[in-house]
Amino acid sequence: MRRRFLLALSAFLLLLPGIAAARDTLTIGVSQYPSTLNPMIDAMLAKSYVLAATQRQLTVEDQDWAPVCQLCVKLPSLEDGDAETFPSKTEEGEPVTGVRKTYEIRADAFWGDGTPVTTDDVLFAWEMGRNPETGVDILKAYQDVLDIEVHGPKRFTIVNRKLDYRYRSMGDFSVMPAHLDRPAFAEPKEYRNRTLYQTDPTNPGLWNGPYRVAEVQVGSQIVLARNEHWKGTRPAFDRVVIRAIENTSALEANLLSGSIDMIAGESGLAIDQAIAFEKRHGDSYTVIYQPGLIYEHLDVMLSNPILGDLKVRRALLHAIDREAINNRLFAGKQPVATGSVNPLDWTHTTEGVPTYPYDPEAAKALLEEAGWTPGPGGIRVNGEGQKLSISLMTTAGNRTRELVQQVLADYWKRVGVETVIRNEPPRVFFGETVSKRRFTGLAMFAWLSAPEHLPRTTLHSESIPSEANNWGGQNYTGYSNPEMDRLIEAIEVELDREKRGALWAELQRLYATDLPVLPLYFRADSYILPKWLEGVRPTGHKYTTTNWIEDWRVAE
Repeated sequence: MRRRFLLALSAFLLLLPGIAAARDTLTIGVSQYPSTLNPMIDAMLAKSYVLAATQRQLTVEDQDWAPVCQLCVKLPSLEDGDAETFPSKTEEGEPVTGVRKTYEIRADAFWGDGTPVTTDDVLFAWEMGRNPETGVDILKAYQDVLDIEVHGPKRFTIVNRKLDYRYRSMGDFSVMPAHLDRPAFAEPKEYRNRTLYQTDPTNPGLWNGPYRVAEVQVGSQIVLARNEHWKGTRPAFDRVVIRAIENTSALEANLLSGSIDMIAGESGLAIDQAIAFEKRHGDSYTVIYQPGLIYEHLDVMLSNPILGDLKVRRALLHAIDREAINNRLFAGKQPVATGSVNPLDWTHTTEGVPTYPYDPEAAKALLEEAGWTPGPGGIRVNGEGQKLSISLMTTAGNRTRELVQQVLADYWKRVGVETVIRNEPPRVFFGETVSKRRFTGLAMFAWLSAPEHLPRTTLHSESIPSEANNWGGQNYTGYSNPEMDRLIEAIEVELDREKRGALWAELQRLYATDLPVLPLYFRADSYILPKWLEGVRPTGHKYTTTNWIEDWRVAE
């Protein structure tokens, strides 16, 4: 009888939120499933979250917003002599200062099949990254590497065309498993479909982090297992299950039922849902709110004749009360964005930056100037009888984004703009529609950036995805302005902080004047954690908490 009671008690405890009998598995709920697991193809936060636990980079930015080594031994510097400048030239032949910087890969860095991480993996990544047919988002960064001088299996020197303010870091330069994935690169244009990260993602040799991908259920979950060849701090959990639940209400329900242990802040509940959740269940969970460099916005398809008109874009912003959205939906925790640079970043400025406060009368006047007059049913029409109708897309199942969509549509209807809402699952929305510029109107999503992040991939004209570059780049709007290109290139090579700040101010003024993107607000991430989990430290920027997953522990 006693034995039956204990068994029943154990089963009951397993169903309670925040209580687990065995701590060998951690199950994390996220709101998106990655479109791919290849580190070099498609930028998607859900993918970054998985890769940070399984595929370490040479360098990242830490919780204090400083560059640190992951796979390297030391960050090079001009002062220490392991970085040095040399006369160089731009692609156009203009003189610039180049930099040679030497790195050493950690002796204890191994892929999950026991193969050491070596300079071959660095060379392979460079070969792929600089090939325009591969479709890599940061093509220019790889092409600006003029040479890689190999000094041995673990030591190499990067020869960069230009010395820039981030020179000590390797940024998003990946290290790829040459011993496994090189055959898939035989035809560069087909690489994204033939890579083992797509065809054989559970191959241990693809992963060099504390965990490796052990099981993939496409669209549903990714199971991570300890990497037996990881030589760093031993992670506390034998397995980590990352479960994608794209409906955020269902995500919350799964947490309360015990199906998942926590909800990732990087891809989980929106701030309004987290606030409501904490009021009801705060005694059982730890809720952390982390303001960060997360920019919720509307990408604009500038090739659409309606949205290509700046007066229309300005009218759309004047027509919405973003302060009210922040106060009523987000309890004032998600401030209105005037541009893409967050006030938390030292480069942010308001001086001379155009703003678009709520002013429906100004919105109507701008639409009149653009040739849109009131028509049947209150929807404006132009001289040819065309309705002022705009498509608005976002990630299906995200309750907050879908609510914001309805609010935006209501505001715009008041000034005579019809909104057509059409949403898609995140892996389709990001993997196909946005990345291949297939949306026709507005696309609502967020950029998560690093501190003082140069927007080359999102605003430079060279970064517009097309079939010709195999959909590489993240300038999904198609924005092209020579002055913006000039500012981006000037910021990149300006080492003087004061002068660089002045250039950043010019960039922000131009961005807010041209409005290639409609700013909404800066998000705060909400982490819903079990009381028994310690060591999760939000960063507030693009490098996710899973970069330090080996430090997560069960509280004693």
